[in-house]
Amino acid sequence: MAVGIITSAKISDLCHGTILDNHSRMDEKAEKRKFLGSLIIPLIIVALMWLVKIIEVSFGIDLGRYGVVPHTAKGLLGILTLPFLHGSWEHLFSNTVPILVLGTALYYCYPTLANRVLLITYLASGLLTWCIGNPDTTHIGASALVYGLNLFLITSGFIRGNRMLIVIALIMVFLYGSFIWGMIPSLAIPQNISWEGHLSGAMIGILLAFFLRKEGPQKEVYHWDEDEENEENGSSTGSETEASTGSASEEKPYWDVPTPSDAELTVRYRFRH
Repeated sequence: MAVGIITSAKISDLCHGTILDNHSRMDEKAEKRKFLGSLIIPLIIVALMWLVKIIEVSFGIDLGRYGVVPHTAKGLLGILTLPFLHGSWEHLFSNTVPILVLGTALYYCYPTLANRVLLITYLASGLLTWCIGNPDTTHIGASALVYGLNLFLITSGFIRGNRMLIVIALIMVFLYGSFIWGMIPSLAIPQNISWEGHLSGAMIGILLAFFLRKEGPQKEVYHWDEDEENEENGSSTGSETEASTGSASEEKPYWDVPTPSDAELTVRYRFRH
């Protein structure tokens, strides 16, 4: 559903409200190339997620034990494996669409920031989960990454005035049924949901949006150049004055009429005899 929203409209509309890194308006072919290029990293991540699950099912093994185990040395490995391990096909599919949509939006609209945002969110959300999680639990899934990307796009959208990104991110919130209550312990724990991972990803995404707010595309600010405007007004006023002076010099005022001579003023009367 969300993917259709992106591809049905003009691709550049995705970044409406921001200044792209390439300030010139891209033609249709360039837009398509950029869009396809933005899909590469999200597709690689999703492919790895599905490959791990296929290996688990094919060989009858459970790799979930290699997830994040908070406060333990062996659990540090889970920081790297966290997004690629899923407990079920349903769990895997629920993270696939958001990774594709949010990842593509990130790489399309913020190409110079995307790698940093993705890498920091990936590692920092796992590390924070390791720090705040319960030592008796194991955390798996790409949900922390999804929360991080979503909150980065929403927060950055507000900061940079990018309304389209805000809409797309909010659509993901709507489709991701547990997005809000997935960060509330009392509601998430009974559902066997890692609220620590969700909260960690959300916090990292918001912080990154603020720390990187002055980098990459910025909100366009329109302003008038007062000096140029004054110069234009001055030149136009000057030309009008010159024109009026020229026309006035051609038509002499009434007081500038020469005084007639006495001969012209003398009246001669002639009588017939």
